[in-house]
Amino acid sequence: MFDEQLTIRTERLVLRPFAPSDAVMVRSVIDEGAHSTALPPGAPGHVVGIPQWLAQGVHELWRSGQGIHLAMEAHRTIVGAISLFKTQWGAGTSEVGYGVHPAHRGRGYATEAVRGLTSSLLRPGALRRIELRANADNVASIRVAEKAGFTREGLLRGGGFEDDGPHDLVIFGMLRGDSQVERRLESDRLLLRPFVKRDAFDLLAAVKDDPEIGRWMPWAAGFTLEQALDWCTRVAHVGGAAVGGNYAIEPREGGRLAGAVGVQREDHERGDVEIGYWISPWARRQGYAVEATKTVTGFLFDAGFERVHLLVATGNHASQAVARRAGFIEEGILRKALRVSGGRADAVLFSVLKGEFW
Repeated sequence: MFDEQLTIRTERLVLRPFAPSDAVMVRSVIDEGAHSTALPPGAPGHVVGIPQWLAQGVHELWRSGQGIHLAMEAHRTIVGAISLFKTQWGAGTSEVGYGVHPAHRGRGYATEAVRGLTSSLLRPGALRRIELRANADNVASIRVAEKAGFTREGLLRGGGFEDDGPHDLVIFGMLRGDSQVERRLESDRLLLRPFVKRDAFDLLAAVKDDPEIGRWMPWAAGFTLEQALDWCTRVAHVGGAAVGGNYAIEPREGGRLAGAVGVQREDHERGDVEIGYWISPWARRQGYAVEATKTVTGFLFDAGFERVHLLVATGNHASQAVARRAGFIEEGILRKALRVSGGRADAVLFSVLKGEFW
Protein backbone atom coordinates (compact mmCIF):
# COMPACT_ATOMS: atom_id res chain seq x y z
CA MET A 1 0.00 0.00 0.00
CA PHE A 2 1.23 3.50 -0.76
CA ASP A 3 2.21 5.73 2.15
CA GLU A 4 -0.87 7.77 3.08
CA GLN A 5 1.35 10.86 3.34
CA LEU A 6 3.38 10.14 0.20
CA THR A 7 5.07 13.39 -0.85
CA ILE A 8 7.48 13.79 -3.76
CA ARG A 9 9.43 16.97 -4.42
CA THR A 10 10.86 17.83 -7.83
CA GLU A 11 12.59 20.94 -9.11
CA ARG A 12 9.38 22.97 -9.29
CA LEU A 13 6.61 20.74 -7.94
CA VAL A 14 5.35 19.12 -4.79
CA LEU A 15 3.29 15.98 -5.39
CA ARG A 16 1.26 15.30 -2.24
CA PRO A 17 -2.11 13.99 -1.04
CA PHE A 18 -5.13 16.25 -1.21
CA ALA A 19 -6.22 17.66 2.17
CA PRO A 20 -9.23 19.56 3.59
CA SER A 21 -7.09 22.70 3.56
CA ASP A 22 -7.15 22.56 -0.25
CA ALA A 23 -10.84 23.54 -0.32
CA VAL A 24 -10.23 27.11 -1.53
CA MET A 25 -7.92 26.02 -4.35
CA VAL A 26 -10.22 23.19 -5.40
CA ARG A 27 -13.15 25.61 -5.48
CA SER A 28 -11.14 27.90 -7.74
CA VAL A 29 -10.44 25.01 -10.13
CA ILE A 30 -14.13 24.08 -10.23
CA ASP A 31 -15.24 27.70 -10.72
CA GLU A 32 -12.87 27.91 -13.70
CA GLY A 33 -14.39 24.77 -15.21
CA ALA A 34 -11.02 22.97 -15.12
CA HIS A 35 -11.94 20.16 -12.70
CA SER A 36 -12.09 17.52 -15.44
CA THR A 37 -8.35 17.84 -16.13
CA ALA A 38 -6.80 19.59 -13.10
CA LEU A 39 -8.41 17.25 -10.55
CA PRO A 40 -8.46 13.42 -10.36
CA PRO A 41 -11.31 11.31 -11.78
CA GLY A 42 -14.36 11.49 -9.53
CA ALA A 43 -13.75 15.09 -8.47
CA PRO A 44 -16.96 17.07 -7.88
CA GLY A 45 -18.29 19.32 -10.62
CA HIS A 46 -19.98 21.61 -8.12
CA VAL A 47 -18.58 23.39 -5.08
CA VAL A 48 -21.09 21.79 -2.68
CA GLY A 49 -19.30 18.47 -3.12
CA ILE A 50 -15.85 19.75 -2.15
CA PRO A 51 -15.84 19.00 1.63
CA GLN A 52 -17.03 15.42 1.21
CA TRP A 53 -14.64 14.77 -1.67
CA LEU A 54 -11.60 16.12 0.19
CA ALA A 55 -12.54 14.22 3.36
CA GLN A 56 -13.46 10.91 1.74
CA GLY A 57 -13.81 10.61 -2.02
CA VAL A 58 -10.30 11.54 -3.14
CA HIS A 59 -8.86 8.99 -0.68
CA GLU A 60 -11.02 6.01 -1.70
CA LEU A 61 -8.44 4.85 -4.24
CA TRP A 62 -5.80 4.78 -1.52
CA ARG A 63 -8.11 2.98 0.91
CA SER A 64 -8.70 0.28 -1.70
CA GLY A 65 -4.96 -0.36 -1.83
CA GLN A 66 -4.99 0.01 -5.61
CA GLY A 67 -3.43 3.46 -5.94
CA ILE A 68 -3.31 7.07 -4.79
CA HIS A 69 -4.31 10.53 -6.04
CA LEU A 70 -1.75 13.33 -5.58
CA ALA A 71 -2.13 17.06 -6.03
CA MET A 72 0.40 18.65 -8.38
CA GLU A 73 1.39 21.85 -6.58
CA ALA A 74 3.59 24.69 -7.88
CA HIS A 75 4.15 27.95 -6.03
CA ARG A 76 1.50 26.91 -3.46
CA THR A 77 -1.11 26.50 -6.20
CA ILE A 78 -2.72 23.29 -7.45
CA VAL A 79 -1.79 23.16 -11.14
CA GLY A 80 -2.94 19.60 -11.78
CA ALA A 81 -3.09 16.09 -10.42
CA ILE A 82 -1.30 12.80 -10.92
CA SER A 83 -2.53 9.34 -9.95
CA LEU A 84 -1.39 5.75 -9.67
CA PHE A 85 -4.12 3.15 -10.14
CA LYS A 86 -4.70 -0.51 -11.05
CA THR A 87 -1.80 -1.31 -8.73
CA GLN A 88 -0.97 -4.99 -8.31
CA TRP A 89 1.38 -5.25 -5.36
CA GLY A 90 2.15 -8.91 -5.92
CA ALA A 91 3.41 -8.14 -9.41
CA GLY A 92 4.84 -4.75 -8.49
CA THR A 93 2.97 -2.95 -11.28
CA SER A 94 0.80 0.15 -11.56
CA GLU A 95 -0.55 2.62 -14.11
CA VAL A 96 -0.05 6.39 -14.04
CA GLY A 97 -2.42 9.11 -15.19
CA TYR A 98 -2.26 12.89 -14.91
CA GLY A 99 -3.92 16.16 -15.85
CA VAL A 100 -2.82 19.80 -15.85
CA HIS A 101 -4.96 22.92 -15.50
CA PRO A 102 -5.31 24.55 -18.96
CA ALA A 103 -3.84 27.80 -17.60
CA HIS A 104 -0.64 25.99 -16.58
CA ARG A 105 0.01 23.88 -19.66
CA GLY A 106 3.07 24.28 -21.84
CA ARG A 107 5.44 24.58 -18.86
CA GLY A 108 6.55 20.96 -18.62
CA TYR A 109 4.71 20.27 -15.36
CA ALA A 110 3.24 16.96 -16.54
CA THR A 111 6.62 15.61 -17.64
CA GLU A 112 8.27 16.75 -14.42
CA ALA A 113 5.54 15.16 -12.31
CA VAL A 114 5.70 11.83 -14.16
CA ARG A 115 9.50 11.77 -13.90
CA GLY A 116 9.39 12.54 -10.19
CA LEU A 117 6.78 9.91 -9.44
CA THR A 118 8.38 7.12 -11.46
CA SER A 119 11.92 7.75 -10.23
CA SER A 120 10.71 7.78 -6.63
CA LEU A 121 8.58 4.63 -6.76
CA LEU A 122 10.44 2.37 -9.20
CA ARG A 123 12.68 0.90 -6.53
CA PRO A 124 13.03 -2.24 -4.42
CA GLY A 125 10.22 -2.48 -1.93
CA ALA A 126 7.88 -0.42 -4.10
CA LEU A 127 7.15 -0.94 -7.82
CA ARG A 128 9.04 -2.60 -10.66
CA ARG A 129 6.88 -1.41 -13.59
CA ILE A 130 4.70 1.64 -14.28
CA GLU A 131 2.49 1.78 -17.35
CA LEU A 132 1.16 4.84 -19.14
CA ARG A 133 -1.66 4.79 -21.72
CA ALA A 134 -2.42 7.65 -24.11
CA ASN A 135 -4.93 8.10 -26.90
CA ALA A 136 -3.14 7.61 -30.21
CA ASP A 137 -4.37 11.03 -31.36
CA ASN A 138 -3.29 12.80 -28.14
CA VAL A 139 0.05 14.14 -29.34
CA ALA A 140 0.71 16.15 -26.18
CA SER A 141 0.23 13.19 -23.85
CA ILE A 142 2.38 10.95 -26.03
CA ARG A 143 5.12 13.58 -25.94
CA VAL A 144 4.96 13.67 -22.13
CA ALA A 145 5.49 9.90 -21.99
CA GLU A 146 8.45 10.10 -24.35
CA LYS A 147 10.09 13.02 -22.54
CA ALA A 148 9.59 11.28 -19.21
CA GLY A 149 11.64 8.33 -20.48
CA PHE A 150 8.90 5.75 -21.11
CA THR A 151 9.27 3.11 -23.82
CA ARG A 152 6.53 2.76 -26.43
CA GLU A 153 5.43 -0.88 -26.26
CA GLY A 154 2.43 -1.24 -28.55
CA LEU A 155 -1.05 -0.20 -29.65
CA LEU A 156 -4.41 -1.33 -28.30
CA ARG A 157 -6.88 -0.94 -31.14
CA GLY A 158 -10.12 0.57 -29.84
CA GLY A 159 -8.80 0.14 -26.33
CA GLY A 160 -10.14 3.45 -25.08
CA PHE A 161 -13.62 4.94 -25.15
CA GLU A 162 -14.65 8.56 -24.75
CA ASP A 163 -17.69 10.71 -25.50
CA ASP A 164 -16.89 10.69 -29.22
CA GLY A 165 -16.46 6.92 -29.37
CA PRO A 166 -13.60 4.39 -29.27
CA HIS A 167 -9.93 5.41 -29.49
CA ASP A 168 -6.76 3.47 -30.11
CA LEU A 169 -4.41 3.54 -27.12
CA VAL A 170 -0.62 3.74 -27.23
CA ILE A 171 0.93 1.69 -24.41
CA PHE A 172 4.09 2.96 -22.74
CA GLY A 173 6.03 1.25 -19.98
CA MET A 174 8.90 2.01 -17.63
CA LEU A 175 10.74 -0.64 -15.63
CA ARG A 176 12.87 -0.25 -12.57
CA GLY A 177 16.40 0.36 -13.82
CA ASP A 178 15.37 1.99 -17.09
CA SER A 179 17.42 5.07 -17.94
CA GLN A 180 15.75 8.20 -16.59
CA VAL A 181 16.50 11.89 -16.48
CA GLU A 182 18.53 12.55 -13.37
CA ARG A 183 16.83 13.97 -10.34
CA ARG A 184 16.70 17.62 -9.36
CA LEU A 185 15.76 19.00 -5.95
CA GLU A 186 15.27 22.53 -4.74
CA SER A 187 15.19 24.49 -1.49
CA ASP A 188 14.63 28.14 -0.63
CA ARG A 189 18.06 29.25 -1.88
CA LEU A 190 19.50 26.27 -3.72
CA LEU A 191 19.11 24.03 -6.74
CA LEU A 192 20.44 20.50 -6.34
CA ARG A 193 20.97 19.16 -9.84
CA PRO A 194 23.09 16.75 -11.91
CA PHE A 195 26.67 17.75 -12.64
CA VAL A 196 27.29 19.19 -16.12
CA LYS A 197 30.42 19.91 -18.14
CA ARG A 198 30.59 23.60 -17.20
CA ASP A 199 30.94 22.61 -13.51
CA ALA A 200 34.42 21.23 -14.16
CA PHE A 201 36.15 24.60 -13.89
CA ASP A 202 34.38 25.48 -10.64
CA LEU A 203 35.10 21.99 -9.30
CA LEU A 204 38.79 22.35 -10.05
CA ALA A 205 38.89 25.82 -8.50
CA ALA A 206 37.17 24.51 -5.35
CA VAL A 207 39.68 21.75 -4.63
CA LYS A 208 42.90 23.31 -5.93
CA ASP A 209 45.08 24.56 -3.10
CA ASP A 210 42.25 24.47 -0.56
CA PRO A 211 43.66 23.09 2.69
CA GLU A 212 40.31 21.95 4.11
CA ILE A 213 39.25 19.85 1.13
CA GLY A 214 42.79 18.61 0.67
CA ARG A 215 42.97 17.51 4.31
CA TRP A 216 39.75 15.51 4.43
CA MET A 217 39.31 14.28 0.86
CA PRO A 218 42.27 12.26 -0.44
CA TRP A 219 40.92 12.31 -4.02
CA ALA A 220 41.67 16.05 -4.17
CA ALA A 221 45.44 15.54 -4.17
CA GLY A 222 46.86 16.48 -7.59
CA PHE A 223 43.34 16.96 -8.98
CA THR A 224 43.42 18.06 -12.63
CA LEU A 225 41.03 19.65 -15.10
CA GLU A 226 40.90 16.35 -16.97
CA GLN A 227 39.74 14.58 -13.80
CA ALA A 228 37.21 17.32 -13.14
CA LEU A 229 35.75 16.96 -16.63
CA ASP A 230 35.59 13.18 -16.25
CA TRP A 231 33.77 13.51 -12.94
CA CYS A 232 31.23 16.06 -14.17
CA THR A 233 30.42 14.32 -17.45
CA ARG A 234 30.78 10.62 -16.57
CA VAL A 235 31.64 9.51 -13.03
CA ALA A 236 28.93 11.54 -11.28
CA HIS A 237 26.29 9.98 -13.55
CA VAL A 238 27.12 6.27 -13.49
CA GLY A 239 26.68 3.60 -10.85
CA GLY A 240 25.92 5.22 -7.56
CA ALA A 241 22.62 5.23 -5.75
CA ALA A 242 19.39 3.93 -7.18
CA VAL A 243 17.31 6.60 -5.45
CA GLY A 244 19.74 9.39 -4.75
CA GLY A 245 23.00 10.03 -6.59
CA ASN A 246 25.37 12.98 -6.83
CA TYR A 247 23.96 16.49 -6.64
CA ALA A 248 25.73 19.68 -7.63
CA ILE A 249 24.80 22.51 -5.26
CA GLU A 250 23.95 25.70 -7.13
CA PRO A 251 22.64 28.90 -5.49
CA ARG A 252 19.52 30.23 -7.18
CA GLU A 253 21.19 33.62 -7.42
CA GLY A 254 24.55 33.10 -9.08
CA GLY A 255 24.57 29.83 -10.99
CA ARG A 256 28.06 28.86 -9.82
CA LEU A 257 28.93 25.46 -8.34
CA ALA A 258 28.91 25.83 -4.56
CA GLY A 259 29.63 22.22 -3.60
CA ALA A 260 28.11 18.77 -3.73
CA VAL A 261 25.96 16.28 -1.83
CA GLY A 262 26.32 12.56 -2.50
CA VAL A 263 23.99 9.67 -1.60
CA GLN A 264 25.54 6.23 -1.24
CA ARG A 265 25.35 2.84 0.47
CA GLU A 266 21.59 2.47 0.12
CA ASP A 267 20.20 -0.48 2.08
CA HIS A 268 16.53 -0.79 1.15
CA GLU A 269 16.00 -3.85 3.34
CA ARG A 270 17.09 -1.96 6.45
CA GLY A 271 15.79 1.41 5.21
CA ASP A 272 19.19 3.01 5.80
CA VAL A 273 21.28 5.28 3.56
CA GLU A 274 24.44 7.40 3.84
CA ILE A 275 25.08 10.94 2.62
CA GLY A 276 28.15 13.18 2.41
CA TYR A 277 28.86 16.76 1.39
CA TRP A 278 31.54 19.34 0.67
CA ILE A 279 31.40 23.09 0.05
CA SER A 280 33.57 25.34 -2.13
CA PRO A 281 35.69 27.85 -0.20
CA TRP A 282 33.79 30.87 -1.58
CA ALA A 283 30.42 29.43 -0.50
CA ARG A 284 31.23 28.57 3.11
CA ARG A 285 29.64 30.11 6.20
CA GLN A 286 26.43 30.88 4.29
CA GLY A 287 24.43 27.86 5.48
CA TYR A 288 24.48 26.15 2.08
CA ALA A 289 25.74 22.81 3.42
CA VAL A 290 23.03 22.67 6.09
CA GLU A 291 20.28 23.61 3.61
CA ALA A 292 21.45 21.09 1.01
CA THR A 293 21.80 18.33 3.60
CA LYS A 294 18.30 18.90 4.95
CA THR A 295 16.83 18.99 1.45
CA VAL A 296 18.40 15.68 0.41
CA THR A 297 17.56 14.08 3.76
CA GLY A 298 13.91 15.08 3.42
CA PHE A 299 13.81 13.65 -0.07
CA LEU A 300 15.29 10.34 1.13
CA PHE A 301 12.65 10.02 3.85
CA ASP A 302 9.96 10.76 1.25
CA ALA A 303 11.50 8.00 -0.89
CA GLY A 304 10.91 5.45 1.86
CA PHE A 305 14.10 5.37 3.95
CA GLU A 306 13.78 5.29 7.74
CA ARG A 307 17.31 6.33 8.69
CA VAL A 308 19.93 8.60 7.13
CA HIS A 309 23.48 8.64 8.44
CA LEU A 310 26.78 10.35 7.69
CA LEU A 311 30.40 10.01 8.76
CA VAL A 312 32.69 12.91 9.63
CA ALA A 313 36.37 12.72 10.57
CA THR A 314 36.87 13.47 14.27
CA GLY A 315 39.04 16.48 13.47
CA ASN A 316 36.61 17.99 10.93
CA HIS A 317 34.74 20.25 13.34
CA ALA A 318 33.15 22.42 10.64
CA SER A 319 31.52 19.41 8.99
CA GLN A 320 30.37 18.09 12.36
CA ALA A 321 28.69 21.44 13.03
CA VAL A 322 26.85 21.14 9.72
CA ALA A 323 25.53 17.70 10.69
CA ARG A 324 24.24 18.96 14.04
CA ARG A 325 22.58 22.05 12.55
CA ALA A 326 20.91 19.80 9.96
CA GLY A 327 19.28 17.83 12.79
CA PHE A 328 21.61 14.82 12.92
CA ILE A 329 22.42 13.18 16.26
CA GLU A 330 25.88 11.95 17.24
CA GLU A 331 25.88 8.21 17.88
CA GLY A 332 29.52 7.34 18.50
CA ILE A 333 33.00 6.89 17.01
CA LEU A 334 33.94 4.44 14.26
CA ARG A 335 37.65 3.70 14.52
CA LYS A 336 39.71 4.37 11.38
CA ALA A 337 36.56 4.46 9.29
CA LEU A 338 37.59 7.18 6.83
CA ARG A 339 40.44 7.62 4.40
CA VAL A 340 41.97 11.07 4.70
CA SER A 341 45.12 12.68 3.40
CA GLY A 342 48.03 10.76 4.89
CA GLY A 343 46.14 7.71 6.12
CA ARG A 344 42.93 6.89 7.96
CA ALA A 345 40.95 8.75 10.61
CA ASP A 346 38.39 7.93 13.26
CA ALA A 347 34.91 9.07 12.25
CA VAL A 348 31.97 10.49 14.17
CA LEU A 349 28.78 8.64 13.21
CA PHE A 350 25.73 10.91 12.91
CA SER A 351 22.19 9.87 12.07
CA VAL A 352 18.63 11.13 11.94
CA LEU A 353 15.47 9.02 11.93
CA LYS A 354 12.37 9.70 9.90
CA GLY A 355 10.31 10.61 12.97
CA GLU A 356 12.96 13.03 14.21
CA PHE A 357 13.30 15.07 11.02
CA TRP A 358 11.58 18.42 10.59
